[in-house]
Amino acid sequence: MSSVSASTIAPTSRCRPRWWRPRPALTLGSPQQVIDKILSQHELFGNDRCLLQMAFGAVPHRKVMRSIELLGTVVAPSVRKVVAA
Repeated sequence: MSSVSASTIAPTSRCRPRWWRPRPALTLGSPQQVIDKILSQHELFGNDRCLLQMAFGAVPHRKVMRSIELLGTVVAPSVRKVVAA
C-alpha cells in the first residue's frame, strides 16, 4: 500500500482551486519576467533560495555572461527588496 495521501496528488480538472495553474518549470525571459517568476514561487512555497542554471545548449558565452550580469544587477536586488519588506 502506498503512503501517498490524497492531499499530495494534484487535483483533477473539475475540482482544481483557482491557484492551481500549470506553470512552466523554466525561469526565463526579461529581467522583470524572471523577477515575477521568482517572487511567485516565493509566495507559493515560502522558499528562501533559488538555484538557476545559466548555461545550456548552444547559448553563446557572451549571452550567458549578460544573463549573469542582469541577474546580479537587476533581478537579485529587486527580489531581495520585495522579500525583505
